[in-house]
Amino acid sequence: MKSILENINKIFENRVRLALMSILMVNDEAEFNALKQMLDLTDGNLAAHIATLERNHYVSVRKEYKGRKPSTTYSATPEGKRAFTEHLNALEKIINNIH
Repeated sequence: MKSILENINKIFENRVRLALMSILMVNDEAEFNALKQMLDLTDGNLAAHIATLERNHYVSVRKEYKGRKPSTTYSATPEGKRAFTEHLNALEKIINNIH
């Protein structure tokens, strides 16, 4: 018998990473400062969580300059979208199996 927890992804157990992926699933991309403001995080905290998602190939990073200001934009990768969808489906199965 398969465990009901089998498809729960440990990367998304953290509330910040869960929120980051949720934002990136419904937006094509999001800038660093916008994410920082939406989630009320420090630069370091956001950077650490983004690094975890990037290391697992769940987000891609684009750095560019807008005028003279650097801009860093993130988007969910196809692998990240698949993994997050599997995670959400697993959560839904847990919710639907509660009597």
